Amino acid sequence: MKVTFLGHASLLIEIGQYKVLVDPFITGNEKATGKIDIEDLNPDYILVTHAHQDHILDVEAIGKRSDSVIVSNYEIAMHYQAKGFKVHPMNHGGSWNFDFGKVKYTNAIHTSSFPDGSYGGQPGGFIISTEDKQLYIAGDTALTADMKLIPLTHQLDLAILPIGDNFTMGIEDAVLAADFVSCNSVLGYHYDTFGYIEIDHNKALEAFAKAGKKLHLLPIGEALTV
Repeated sequence: MKVTFLGHASLLIEIGQYKVLVDPFITGNEKATGKIDIEDLNPDYILVTHAHQDHILDVEAIGKRSDSVIVSNYEIAMHYQAKGFKVHPMNHGGSWNFDFGKVKYTNAIHTSSFPDGSYGGQPGGFIISTEDKQLYIAGDTALTADMKLIPLTHQLDLAILPIGDNFTMGIEDAVLAADFVSCNSVLGYHYDTFGYIEIDHNKALEAFAKAGKKLHLLPIGEALTV
């Protein structure tokens, strides 16, 4: 399983022959300019955690060209289905076996509305399970005790957690979240894109290291293998 950081909260996950794109916000991210071209992205699936613009901006452009299946909560899925896209609706606690692996839709504490203010359902995250790997994508969320339920049924190899603070949990809470989900390998995301969520990289790395955990802060366009 290969995870490429596309900036902000956008990820490309390659699982065997399948490509899964998460929360594509690329053309609106100045930090991704010249590094990521959405014309190069041809995912089989697009996972959407919630409806905010900084998570859905490029869903339609990429989804239309690649004929992707959009996977999200019921409200977001129906929004895109009404526009002619292929979708798979989910809701909290539910799981589905896709051809690339099993996906569970998890709780998140945040808000969710489309750019026009219309209702985007309740936000969430995803656990992706393959035959030998398990990956948690928290989405935009506060620290929540619900995370403690995850290790009761999943042994995670990587947790992808927001660390930018202000709109989501920050570094201290993300360290606790890693404890809650019993995962010592963390990929940080949702940070540095704009002023509200800029972080001190050294302090972040030190905080995780002090807790006996490894924090990965990938440059945009770079990847790690799980």
